[in-house]
Amino acid sequence: MTGAAQGIGRGIALALAKEGAKVVVSDILDKNTEVAREIEKLGSEALAVKTNVANSKEAEELAKAAIKKFGRIDILVNNAGIYPYKPLVEMSEEEWDRVISINLKGVFNCTKAVLPKMIEQKKGNIINICSIAGAVIGYVGLVHYAASKGGVLGFTRAAALDLAQYGIRVNAIAPGGIVTPGTTAFAGEEALKQAALAIPLKRMGQPEDIANMAVFLASDDSSYITGQLMVVDGGTTIQ
Repeated sequence: MTGAAQGIGRGIALALAKEGAKVVVSDILDKNTEVAREIEKLGSEALAVKTNVANSKEAEELAKAAIKKFGRIDILVNNAGIYPYKPLVEMSEEEWDRVISINLKGVFNCTKAVLPKMIEQKKGNIINICSIAGAVIGYVGLVHYAASKGGVLGFTRAAALDLAQYGIRVNAIAPGGIVTPGTTAFAGEEALKQAALAIPLKRMGQPEDIANMAVFLASDDSSYITGQLMVVDGGTTIQ
């Protein structure tokens, strides 16, 4: 579970733990240790590992730590991502590269790292946190982010075909507007309240809304689903 220190990642980690999963809580932020303690209070097991997913060696160490602690890897949730606002005309190559490296290359790095164990097990489940931005619609000031998430969707579909022969499923979730520490800092509370008025269900999403979908995709209830994009956006993209 990458990007698990806060927001959607934390929500998914806790939801999986409530269903009995043993969770490796990975993040570049030290707050991942707090989430690991929350999981242990729920009665499950957890391991906190600090990881920069853009670094392939660190992704490999993350997989090794999971195997050493729990002996297997059944589920990978690729959630780590950043979304710094910057108009395209002002965007630097370095800013573009940073977003692509974390949001898209990070998915590749972590997926590659867990594949040997999943192939050995003849079973695995990879869930990529995408976004309606890039995967379904565009957003002003987020060209790099939209490109990265569009890439994640393409990766999901192609990887699902590549990995089906090994019993590994790959799916993606595209959240709409979700209230997290990141989105609140990015837009502000008042802007989020205004944004909610434009959503058909008249509310912003919560991390639990995405976590519920992740639990479904991680379970055997979705055993015949692979290569799909599950949009969870309160109806934003059907308008």
